[in-house]
Amino acid sequence: MQSRPMSKVQSRTLKTRAKLIEASESVVKTDGYEALRVEQVVSLAGVAKGTFFSHFKDKDVLMEQLIAPRLNSYLDEIESLPTPESVEEIVRHLQPLIAFITCERYVFDVILRHSGAAAKEEIGPIAECFFRMGMVTGPWLAMGPFRKDISPELLADGLGAFLIQTMALNFCALHNERAMQDQLTIYLKAWLQPTV
Repeated sequence: MQSRPMSKVQSRTLKTRAKLIEASESVVKTDGYEALRVEQVVSLAGVAKGTFFSHFKDKDVLMEQLIAPRLNSYLDEIESLPTPESVEEIVRHLQPLIAFITCERYVFDVILRHSGAAAKEEIGPIAECFFRMGMVTGPWLAMGPFRKDISPELLADGLGAFLIQTMALNFCALHNERAMQDQLTIYLKAWLQPTV
């Protein structure tokens, strides 16, 4: 079956959306995610504010479109690494991803809000990244020297939960005295290598 050629309107719409994302990435690069304002984006992209809202319901939807590709790039890197042989190696493999997710409190908050589909009508790109993280780490846990009494899928779910908990504690003034790597190592050793 042949696909129909793209109409001029569709082509223009895609180009406008690309301009908005490119302008947004430029703002983020210089000012950070939280500092991004819709007014900056439309000014840089050379479009009207209404045009922005015809492409993105709000700033949060734009952020999801900016953050998910970054998460996927870190997951690509993680997926290319050899199977970790220890909890410490898992933590080292995850370190670039952790650094990105915690680069700004705002980024962490956006990721946390979009990591599941419970309050949304559809699964978005950040939620898909979290699903993918389980698909990447599950085989590690199945092949590595980790507990075998529960499924690798459940082990990966626990790894994800402890990862989120560790990063959340990093932003908590009452519980951030321990480095994230050390906290995650403690959690994962208890979860993946429990002593009898």
